[in-house]
Amino acid sequence: MQTHNLGYPRIGSQRELKKSCENYWAGKITRQELFHKGNEIKLANWTLQKESGIDLIPSNDFSYYDQVLDMAFSVGVIPERYHSVIFDKNNSEIDLYFAMARGYQANGLDIKAMEMTKWFDTNYHYIVPEFKKNQEFKLFSSKIVQEFAEAKLAGFKTKPVILGPVSFLLLGKEKEEGFERIDLLRNLLPVYFQIIDKLIEHGVEWIQFDEPFLAMDLSAKEKEAFQSVYSQIRKRYPHLKTMVASYFGGLLDNLSIATSLPICCLHVDLVRCPDQLEDLLVNKPANLSISLGVVDGRNIWKNDYKKSLTLIQKALEKVDSEKLFIAPSCSMLHSPCDLDSEVKLDEGIKSWLSFAKQKLAEVADLKQLAELGDVERLIGEGAIQSELLSAYQENQKAVSDRASSGLIHKSEVKERLGNVKESDFERTSVFQDRKTKQSELLKLPLYPTTTIGSFPQTKDIRKVRADFKNGRISEQEYEQFIKDETERTIRIQEEIGLDVLVHGEFERNDMVEYFGERLHGFAFTQFGWVQSYGSRCVKPPIIYGDVYRSEPMTVFWSKFAQSLTKKFVKGMLTGPVTILQWSFVRDDQPRSITCNQIALAIRDEVIDLEKGDIRIIQIDEPALREGLPIRKKDWEEYLGWAINAFKLSASGVDDNTQIHTHMCYSEFNDIIGHIANLDADVITIECSRSQMELLDAFADFKYPNEIGPGVYDIHAPRVPSSTEIIELLQKATDVIPAEQIWVNPDCGLKTRQWEETHKSLVEMVLAAKAMREIKVFA
Repeated sequence: MQTHNLGYPRIGSQRELKKSCENYWAGKITRQELFHKGNEIKLANWTLQKESGIDLIPSNDFSYYDQVLDMAFSVGVIPERYHSVIFDKNNSEIDLYFAMARGYQANGLDIKAMEMTKWFDTNYHYIVPEFKKNQEFKLFSSKIVQEFAEAKLAGFKTKPVILGPVSFLLLGKEKEEGFERIDLLRNLLPVYFQIIDKLIEHGVEWIQFDEPFLAMDLSAKEKEAFQSVYSQIRKRYPHLKTMVASYFGGLLDNLSIATSLPICCLHVDLVRCPDQLEDLLVNKPANLSISLGVVDGRNIWKNDYKKSLTLIQKALEKVDSEKLFIAPSCSMLHSPCDLDSEVKLDEGIKSWLSFAKQKLAEVADLKQLAELGDVERLIGEGAIQSELLSAYQENQKAVSDRASSGLIHKSEVKERLGNVKESDFERTSVFQDRKTKQSELLKLPLYPTTTIGSFPQTKDIRKVRADFKNGRISEQEYEQFIKDETERTIRIQEEIGLDVLVHGEFERNDMVEYFGERLHGFAFTQFGWVQSYGSRCVKPPIIYGDVYRSEPMTVFWSKFAQSLTKKFVKGMLTGPVTILQWSFVRDDQPRSITCNQIALAIRDEVIDLEKGDIRIIQIDEPALREGLPIRKKDWEEYLGWAINAFKLSASGVDDNTQIHTHMCYSEFNDIIGHIANLDADVITIECSRSQMELLDAFADFKYPNEIGPGVYDIHAPRVPSSTEIIELLQKATDVIPAEQIWVNPDCGLKTRQWEETHKSLVEMVLAAKAMREIKVFA
């Protein structure tokens, strides 16, 4: 039996990579200093994994931005618009790489970033490769080989992790008509061969090919592609040890495809789908090794050793131990780095948790415990005493303590949820009747302008918040500072000419964490950061128990902002599905129950905002689509409870209170009917990177409610011109009636700087005014 890991967090335990990247982008450090920090993180990760007892350590799991972008860069999938970046004598390959991810606006160039979307059903975002007909590939970057060589030089013989060719193509998008991207395999595979050739020259033994699409619904052509690719690899490299890794779900109907691949080892996710093990053991060929993903790479709960050992022992009944690997379910990219850093966390709750470093120890423990045999019998007999058996007993005590803890269950929360009625999920009137009442009250112009909610969170704001949290300033001083920032932002919005304002959210650290801190049933970490995209890291709350609200959370600041202006100010809330999705969620009850508990808490807040005379309330649900199960057969069940949770949170208000929601990085075509069932009066969506392509779904469906297609990309630093925004709005009016369209950025402005934010919003308002004139003279 061997242990291995599929990937380790690359941000650094104190977010060192984030800080270095942002300093490099700001011109504060050199690229050599950036690379030095990256090398330090890689070396620390390899060392930790070796010391933790991992036999096969991954390389190429590090990235300066995104692993899919890395693969596109490696095989030369670089859209033509970026070619001019490299010709600037001050730029290098890393600048071209970052330009693809972030856009580029310098030296007379103005180039938009590539599209970004969610990595399967996680809150990680990847850069979407762009393919054209007869796409040519070439070995452009040697990163994969370089990292293997670096590790070897440092004394680590690693297993390079490479995004498999089939999944790489399927993760991309055709940028012109007349071909299917899967047909590009014949052009792509020779470049993969070049990479493998170079790895073999450097002495590689194992290569891990990540093929997460093996857990997805596949067409017949896609299934054939898997067989073709790995047959060619085996034929060309008969002695290479190849592992194919699937994760985020079960193989199910793809089991026969996966087990028939001419590979050495198949990795399966037994956290998401433990039931697949039995079929796998029956159907696998005798010479195929199996990697058991028994430690959860996506959540933070301590592994139940007894449950995992049951799966391992079942495998050992059919598989020789030398053909068995013990591993996390997926890359630990989605897990915080180190629980040991959490000195302020409640000790009881902390004893239930495991972060990436601790998960390495769990993998190593499980291997050794499995080798001992019947652990429960050995403990019962008391024949041997060892640290390993003590670790098992401590593990089982923590699992038992969590199950029986009084912190978790609240009878009044369960009773309230049990008393929810069907009518609690519906608004009093249909949208058209509500729209008439809202139009009379709000009196907004055609193409009303607004923002998504947050405004730039400057260093000063973050410092003052930290000073208050650490007791260095008084509550009165903190409150006055936030009031001043809020008033300044209201005045800026009035000056720019926005129609519906926001208070800026300066009192909020994160759109989920802020609410979690004010709800019961949540716990928080100091350093539990995970990467969301690029240098953007989030610190998900931990939902450990029943959720409820004991007092208003946002009413004070919304009412204060509204008191400063005659224009309408939106109340800003995070929706129940997003709070669920962007937290580490308890795994001892169905997610739907937890989501409805959150929905009732948000419902109370919505009603209190309305009582406070806030007439426009936005309930953000950017994570609604990312929560979709990766198999379509499971969609209806999820969408049923997710849509209802949103409606439960939103439906307690009068007809003339306008409910908004916001979603980003979502393909809506296949769930547009469910989006309509949300019955939000206004929905705002990300559209700028896709050049309004996402609106096609709303047009084909004849979406009845109002919609704000994001007109500029806030995830890149470039400032759009009013001309390009007008062009996007004209594209929008080709498919959506002007009377339904709002004008807004595609997401919140928290991560941007004030200068670019101000300039961008000025251009956006100019574009909206121009569109009103066009409509008048049409």
